[in-house]
Amino acid sequence: MKQKTMAGLMGISLVVALAVRCSQPSEQASPTTATSEQQLFGGVYATELAWGDHLVRVGGCGDCHTPKKMTDKGPVQDSSLLLSGHPAQMPAPPVDQKELAAKGVAATQTLTAWVGPWGTSYAANISSDSTGIGNWKYEQFEKAIREGKYHGLDGSRPIMPPMPLEALMHYTDDELKAIFAYLKSTPPTKNVVPAYQPPAQ
Repeated sequence: MKQKTMAGLMGISLVVALAVRCSQPSEQASPTTATSEQQLFGGVYATELAWGDHLVRVGGCGDCHTPKKMTDKGPVQDSSLLLSGHPAQMPAPPVDQKELAAKGVAATQTLTAWVGPWGTSYAANISSDSTGIGNWKYEQFEKAIREGKYHGLDGSRPIMPPMPLEALMHYTDDELKAIFAYLKSTPPTKNVVPAYQPPAQ
């Protein structure tokens, strides 16, 4: 019975994640027509910010880093909390960590907190606020993505799942710079995300 419950939790999490991806508004930074003298970012975009916006959207960053709100069409990203991470006041999923470590993964309905064999991880605030990445230098951001270092700092703990680092580390330098420039341009949202919790002993 417990195995069926955990399988059900995992199935629901995946269905919700797919529903959120499919229900996102279709508007995005459109390529701007450029003259032959203009540099095109990514071969298409007239500005680095527009290219960064595009990369953040297609990379699915908001799937975990933007809290969701429920609508008559299912969960959608809450644009008023764009990329602000797991809401500080929201608890982690109420599950038995030891049991879950052996059997599966669970997530909050906002898809911003995840529990698995690695412990409990919370999606970071990557908005431009000082509680997000507002004070970061590009070198920190690059180290966080390329080396999986928390806050991009030497000697810090690894960034935990479900952050898809194995895919993200393949961004080119120019792509990372465009993403960073875009993130630094987002509306600042003050939100101190809870600290990672290691697995239950």
